[in-house]
Amino acid sequence: MKREEAVKNYQCSGCVSGDFGTCYVFQKNNDMACANHCAGTRINGVGKILLGLPVGFNRMGFCEKMQLCIFSKFEHGWGYDKFNIPVWKHLDEFKNTIVRGISPRTNSPFIHIFLENCISKVNCIEITEQEIQEMD
Repeated sequence: MKREEAVKNYQCSGCVSGDFGTCYVFQKNNDMACANHCAGTRINGVGKILLGLPVGFNRMGFCEKMQLCIFSKFEHGWGYDKFNIPVWKHLDEFKNTIVRGISPRTNSPFIHIFLENCISKVNCIEITEQEIQEMD
């Protein structure tokens, strides 16, 4: 999957900044995500959601900003350690790995999307498609 496809699939859905061709702003380093992304969908009692992500990975909740990064390869992403802790991982329909985690020192949740199957390289709980279907 190329950068444009990834941003369209995972970020553009529900974004209130515009579409890929008019508003895309390159993030930095190896991160291909759109820096201009703004989740514009809310659910009462749940908070903001990211429409392009699977249930469970799509909820920002009531935090105003969630770090969402898209990397072409696992090696280009952040290192996971006691300051950046992966919590859930999921291999999606495109065979990309989605990781939801938290940086407890700064109380910041994050979503990392790796455009490859690197599920075995991330040490955390794997969420299956069946579990996603059973979530509310």
